[in-house]
Amino acid sequence: MTALQKSDASTKSRPVTLEMVAQRVGLAKGTCSAVLNKTAASRSVPAHTQERILAAARKLNYRPSFHARNLGTKRTYMIGVVTQEIGDFYGSPIISGIERYLREKRYFFLTVAHRHDPDLLESYAHLLLDRGVEGFITIDTVMDRPLPLPTVAVPGHLRLKDVTNIVLNHRRGARLALNHLLKLGHTDIAFMKGASVSPDSEDRWKCICEAAAELGVRMPASLVIQLASDDATPQLGYPFAKKLLARQRPFTALFAYNDISAIGSIRAFQEVGLRIPEDVSVVGFDDIRIAVHNNPTLTTVRQPLEKMGEIAARTLLERLEDHKPWIPKIVCEPELVVRNSTGPAPAERTVARDASFAADHA
Repeated sequence: MTALQKSDASTKSRPVTLEMVAQRVGLAKGTCSAVLNKTAASRSVPAHTQERILAAARKLNYRPSFHARNLGTKRTYMIGVVTQEIGDFYGSPIISGIERYLREKRYFFLTVAHRHDPDLLESYAHLLLDRGVEGFITIDTVMDRPLPLPTVAVPGHLRLKDVTNIVLNHRRGARLALNHLLKLGHTDIAFMKGASVSPDSEDRWKCICEAAAELGVRMPASLVIQLASDDATPQLGYPFAKKLLARQRPFTALFAYNDISAIGSIRAFQEVGLRIPEDVSVVGFDDIRIAVHNNPTLTTVRQPLEKMGEIAARTLLERLEDHKPWIPKIVCEPELVVRNSTGPAPAERTVARDASFAADHA
């Protein structure tokens, strides 16, 4: 057995330390620590030297100690993620993007769900501070004042100090959807406006109204329905679609606030004998994972939700690690995904095939 093999064998019987890695490569502990912990100081270490250190760590099966990492830097490497509900269709892909990026950078995150309760939001923010988080990422959360640490809001619309808002270009999204319906011959379009608890609601509606005005789309009050629920399931749109039908105002297309309200609306339309898209076309917003599995598959304005989560995590870490200046807003671009829930406008406009429905729900 060679001296090197003996050294390798001896390390298996005791914990491998940073000093042992440094001795293996003949470099200072500080240099090895910077590379293994991926700190900003590692950028000054040549690439070939970094590879030597990483190869030695792999050979010795070295695992950096989280507590030792904290002791040397006085940091926790923890982020607080504040969302309205865990596991919902909108927030889940955003959290996936956050998790993927933070895992690469060897950060942890703690998640809390406030369910649009302002008192719960306040208490959870303090709880996360007590746990030592270094910053916040909020998801689908309405904030009227900044949190006490650097924050990235997905989405966010109010300009608040130290809060970076990740927003979608809602004007472009609205134009994409309305242009699509106009090209299919739809002129009588119904609209679902988002509930006040949704941070995107006001901005998206403003952009839809502006895009409609630019394109010459009429928006009579009888074809606008206001969502008034924080339900995070397709049940959200179902009762409001029924109310829309009960008004007996003919329309050939619906531009829903989001995908879950669109899917709930499709169910309500189908229950009264309307065919999608032969009688009514439906467009959603978000492109959540179940949109492609709905029957029919849902035409929608896609938000890059996972990418938005990744951008949020990267932006926050750039502030914490690199001390980059606060950026008030980052805009992401949407795209239209055309599926089977939209088609040419029908020659005859109908409210419902089941005439008794309107009488029962008026």
